[in-house]
Amino acid sequence: MSEKARSVFLIVFCQVAAMTLWFSASSASASLLEAGEITGQQAGLLTGAVQLGFVAGTLVSAWFGLSDRLDPRRLFAACALAGAAANLVLLTTSFDTFATIALRFFTGVTLAGVYPIGLKLAAGWANRSFGLMIGAVVGALTLGSALPYLFDALNGLEWRITITISSVCGVLAAVAVLFVRLGPAHQGSSRFAPGDAWRELKRPSLLLANAGYLGHMWELYAMWVWIGVFLSWGLTEAGAPPTTPLGLLTFGIIASGAIGCVGAGFLADRYGRTIVTMASMIISGLCALTIGFMPSAGAVLLISVAIVWGVTIVADSAQFSAAIAELSPPKMVGSMLTLQTSVGFILTFFVIQAMPLVIDLLTWRFAFAILAIGPFLGTLAMWRLRHEPEAALLAGGKF
Repeated sequence: MSEKARSVFLIVFCQVAAMTLWFSASSASASLLEAGEITGQQAGLLTGAVQLGFVAGTLVSAWFGLSDRLDPRRLFAACALAGAAANLVLLTTSFDTFATIALRFFTGVTLAGVYPIGLKLAAGWANRSFGLMIGAVVGALTLGSALPYLFDALNGLEWRITITISSVCGVLAAVAVLFVRLGPAHQGSSRFAPGDAWRELKRPSLLLANAGYLGHMWELYAMWVWIGVFLSWGLTEAGAPPTTPLGLLTFGIIASGAIGCVGAGFLADRYGRTIVTMASMIISGLCALTIGFMPSAGAVLLISVAIVWGVTIVADSAQFSAAIAELSPPKMVGSMLTLQTSVGFILTFFVIQAMPLVIDLLTWRFAFAILAIGPFLGTLAMWRLRHEPEAALLAGGKF
């Protein structure tokens, strides 16, 4: 196995393992919510706390340029280990206490040193297949985010097993990342200039790429968090038998996005970043608009649309990251990727927290249609980006 293949394999493995920490409590809370042990608002707060912690961590990292000034492998390892420890402490708390919310917030802070750092490590090995490389890493993120739902489905209401397994995964990621070699395209910066990333963000091309990303993020995490609860309602409406494996279905729908990430990366490198992101957002937006009406057409069609949504809703994510990396100064790639994820997750927090209110107001039949606003506006932003001179930097001129 070549040095590149070994390092990329380790990066993907570490992303899968470490990102199980993100949804470890959320997947467990889905079972507790179904059993009536916590409320929908409490379930939303568990995920929301991670979002806010991640935002806080990425803001600090971007301001001080940590991902470009420190060895990314050591930063990743330290953050994954701290996140695993915070996740494990959940075994001593109850899911309806302030301590649990605080622990989830801290876990989010640590993940700010995991997800964007993994993207930077992958970018160091990327060449002509930049989109595919980043797509593989974001596909790993997607699979890692879905795995806790699988753990929980296999263990039923025994959420402690889910928490323990995800913490072990975090520790394995912290160890494995230390064996990753930095790629030939990796560049760091010893210069300390707080706020450089914010100033760079004012460029029209970067503003439009980030606007497209925000449209994508408006939809993504709200769907991931609430799709299991929606399916519980939808399958009942569709007349599916009570024995339908809801947890496994939720895992499959979210995990299917990994296929979309890799496929979109392959296509984007050949046909253009903006084309692939626009196509993905149009399809996922249409799924958001229509899925609430699918239960009346039967369980098979409902699940089919949900899988298509799962594939396309995250397929474009890696291409926004690839676009930011291509449009940014080489020595600021880590900070610009960190800033991108920061502003995206600020938005997701508010959307996730608003969903219970939207569901009560509009019912499940129309609630997800609100999410379609994001991808349609994101499509407009990427269309505008196509007309910017700097779009020629994308995918070797295939914008």
